Amino acid sequence: MEKVEKPVNMYILFARLFYHLTKEAEEAFGEAGVEAMRRGVWNFGVERGKDIARRAAAKGCPNDIEHYLSCYDMERSEHFKSEDTIRDGEIEEIFTECVFAHTFSEDGMEKYGIHYCEIVDPAIAYGYNSALRCQHDKHFFKDGQCHFCFRMQEPRDEETARNKAVHGTIGKEG
Repeated sequence: MEKVEKPVNMYILFARLFYHLTKEAEEAFGEAGVEAMRRGVWNFGVERGKDIARRAAAKGCPNDIEHYLSCYDMERSEHFKSEDTIRDGEIEEIFTECVFAHTFSEDGMEKYGIHYCEIVDPAIAYGYNSALRCQHDKHFFKDGQCHFCFRMQEPRDEETARNKAVHGTIGKEG
């Protein structure tokens, strides 16, 4: 008789749902399908960022860099391990464990998972405050860890920010 494992956590299910949807979108519509998924991730991230800004406001805090992590919408469970440094108007995060990246890699779906990983954090930052930029210069798939640096800069309009994300230039220049 096969051993029954404990239930799969929602993070793993979410990662698997994402890569299956992205794979199907690519197979059905080619690059246009992948771009649609990237736009969807952008919209999802912006919505999350706006919710984080509302959480900050409800606590009586501005949606500035100092309150970004303390008002974040996702708890840090044992599925995510990071070292966070807040200094001189910036946040640096180095993730050494991420259940999303682990699931994408373990299932051989990095090709599809990268579309989530590249966009979601810059989009969340934008939704939180249009002046907050996220530079994501190291990825688990290539570097064995993720490195993020968040800084305040001049605000930009959402269309410009979304287009940079969908076409793969956001996160490289901030």
